[in-house]
Amino acid sequence: MLKLYDLNLSGNCYKVRLMLSLLGLEHELVAVNLSAGEHKSSAFLTLNPLGQVPILIDGDVVIRDSQAILVYLARRYGGENWLPLEAAPMAKVGQWLSTAANEIQHSVAAARLHFIFNAKIDLELARSRAFKILQVMDEQLRKQDWLEGNRPTIADIACFPYIALAADGKIALEDYPHVIAWISRIKQLPGYVGMPGL
Repeated sequence: MLKLYDLNLSGNCYKVRLMLSLLGLEHELVAVNLSAGEHKSSAFLTLNPLGQVPILIDGDVVIRDSQAILVYLARRYGGENWLPLEAAPMAKVGQWLSTAANEIQHSVAAARLHFIFNAKIDLELARSRAFKILQVMDEQLRKQDWLEGNRPTIADIACFPYIALAADGKIALEDYPHVIAWISRIKQLPGYVGMPGL
């Protein structure tokens, strides 16, 4: 059975839980207590030397990083529905995985860290970055229902959690109606599961 090392409030862990549910995959959740330092134990660091969640274990395969896990699950269990095989569509999905790990992580996700976990960040910089990526996403979603192609892909799953949790970081979405509609579409997918805040 698949095993996911997980933190309930983490958007990066949530995107993996969501993908597992959308694919209908049975899995075991292993809660990692970061405040107790479990992510710094030698056993944990053997699985992920960076000391971060999520980590997915599938038999002998150990994958760290939420975007990498989404790629693995899509390719191993999802067929072409979630990650196209052709070069250009695959690369366009990859662009959004990079956006999730960079622009979204350093904007709406950072603001959420500040307000939920009291992280010390440059809040004004995070907010300005958030509004920039939200404008880009809203324009993309004005033209189509999903970030890439005519169906949901792991691009949508990678970007969804922290955008949908923007209110936790006191980032308003009212000026981005196409993003709001996209959030609603994802919540209507068969197998959708939520998390605290959603």
